[in-house]
Amino acid sequence: IADFPLMTKSCGLSIFAPAKINLYLHIVGKRDNGYHDLDSLAVFADIGDDIHIEPSDHFQLQIQGPFSTSFAARDQDSGPESSNLVARAAWALARTLGREPDVRITLTKNLPLASGIGGGSADAAATLWGLMNLWQAPLSSPWLPGLMASLGADVPACLRCMPVRMTGIGDILQKIP
Repeated sequence: IADFPLMTKSCGLSIFAPAKINLYLHIVGKRDNGYHDLDSLAVFADIGDDIHIEPSDHFQLQIQGPFSTSFAARDQDSGPESSNLVARAAWALARTLGREPDVRITLTKNLPLASGIGGGSADAAATLWGLMNLWQAPLSSPWLPGLMASLGADVPACLRCMPVRMTGIGDILQKIP
């Protein structure tokens, strides 16, 4: 066995980012900071986007798939000021871990943009999960909730990817059978 190379993540990692379906969504208040308090029951579908992450000498974001042409130029940018949630998640996690985001991420966009099914949030959550796996950062890290909140209120639910009741601004999650 010592003569055979060990399997590594150098080939890349593929993550499915399922659509989030709100079975109900009630706005129950508005906060002084402009955020809304909500009560929602969300489940996850068997359709979604795909994220593929592989090592690279610098960060790159590539977008393909049926809805790839729907992105504005600023959403296709790979730089640290990109408005794309995948790029924002990668850069934010790399900064938090004090490292370079030395990966190429390919987003296969199968879900329509701004359709209300959490596509961007699911993509950000899948990116975080994949990079934390690749970079060996524990999902129990105390800074993870704040990082997810900076990306969007749906990201924590999308990272769990299971039926959930969301309250607060989406940051208080209750597991639903």
